[in-house]
Amino acid sequence: MKSWVEYWNSDHPIYVSERHKRVHAAAVGQDILRQIHTSDAVVLDHGCGEALYAEAVAAGCAKLFLCEAAPAVRQKLASRVAGIPATEVIDADAVAALEDASLDLVVANSLAQYLTSAQLIGLLDLWRRKLKPNGSLVIADVVPPNVSPITDAAALLRLGWQGGFLGAALAGLVKTALSDYRRVRATLGFATYSEAEFLALLRANRFEGRRIRPNFGHNQARMAFRATPAP
Repeated sequence: MKSWVEYWNSDHPIYVSERHKRVHAAAVGQDILRQIHTSDAVVLDHGCGEALYAEAVAAGCAKLFLCEAAPAVRQKLASRVAGIPATEVIDADAVAALEDASLDLVVANSLAQYLTSAQLIGLLDLWRRKLKPNGSLVIADVVPPNVSPITDAAALLRLGWQGGFLGAALAGLVKTALSDYRRVRATLGFATYSEAEFLALLRANRFEGRRIRPNFGHNQARMAFRATPAP
């Protein structure tokens, strides 16, 4: 694999079952909806993946842009959401082409860990330009340096127990352990940040930020932040 985009564009063992995928998506959809404070909001979900929650989130805002870098994922997503009003699937170039100061909310869930420092800084600059002066940026599922694979596994097993796919979760952990995910992660890099480091990164890139709880999804050992453009 030459990039994380190439990895996400291929078959991968991140979800242990179809039920896991849908339970996770439903939770993330509710998490995004909690961050939308007005029904006339224009929202960008950057790095959205399959976005199985798209219909629910679109119903809570005026316009929903879904940005996905992996071409195969983006194509399937565009086909699936074609009938959802005020929803548009776009790539990174299309985000750059959006009108400046046009977005009320930018959400980036489970994205920061797959970006280099330079890539994240570039996106912070882009998002700041596209947000309205009173708009908000929410970056979720940021991984702290001290979160171990055991912590992640325990969080998945709790979700499996609660969501009715514990057996699949156990089998999925074995499958992931035997897959090339760890090798890809070691080769391509996996960014981690402490809370203080991430807040400092936001400040350095002209955002005023704070940590918010809960984090998106099931893993509360990871972090979420909400920020607004600084003057």
